[in-house]
Amino acid sequence: MSLTREEVLHIAHLAHLGLSEDEVPKFQEQLSGILDHFEALRALDTEGVPPTSHPLPLESVMREDEAAPSLPVEDVLANAPNAEDGLFRVRAVLE
Repeated sequence: MSLTREEVLHIAHLAHLGLSEDEVPKFQEQLSGILDHFEALRALDTEGVPPTSHPLPLESVMREDEAAPSLPVEDVLANAPNAEDGLFRVRAVLE
């Protein structure tokens, strides 16, 4: 499917894009190519294929949250630039 110059300019207007005269033919070719890919997909027989949100099953890559012993406070604060009463001391961010 080949887009016309006017269609490309209309799409650019809808997307609030300013195209130079040199860019219009470039986008005309690229957008037409994208539509050609959609036409190829439309030609596929998808009868009997259930709709899915993802082509592959989703799996969580996060590990289980398991309780573990904490580090001693002294070790945690060993490299802190400023500590007080077993806590990190930082500059006030909000007044």
